[in-house]
Amino acid sequence: MTRILGIDPGSRVTGYGVIEVRRGKSVYVASGCIRTSRVDVPSRLGEIYDGVASLIRELAPDGVAIEQVFMARNASSALKLGQARGAALAAVVAVRLPVAEYAARRVKQAVTGTGGATKYQVQHMVCRLLNLNASPSADAADALAIAICHINTLGTRSVG
Repeated sequence: MTRILGIDPGSRVTGYGVIEVRRGKSVYVASGCIRTSRVDVPSRLGEIYDGVASLIRELAPDGVAIEQVFMARNASSALKLGQARGAALAAVVAVRLPVAEYAARRVKQAVTGTGGATKYQVQHMVCRLLNLNASPSADAADALAIAICHINTLGTRSVG
């Protein structure tokens, strides 16, 4: 059995999703969002670090998959996203968990079959692939999609 924590980093909302592979099948464990409450960036980064560290302690993943930084609409947005990603990664490497990084287009391709899928399409397919009765928030669905992408990349022979 393998447990993967998927992370969709954001400076205000960081999505997370945990999936286990049991007998070659992906099974939903948990998902949600780390919502920062502070105004200043350093405090928000601390909240992201603490939130991810807490998830790792609570959910005990075997590995982590995280979305790569993409070029946002402007440099300031890309910088904030990169800082949020760095805070999440720092919490992961502090406990020496293996990390895999995936481009957003690759994640969408793995889950929906097309790299240009919308957030709604990703949410819909995550629900179908994991047999969920209710749709998780967009950020949590993205994180679950990242975990699904990682599991698919590993292949069932490596994680059963």
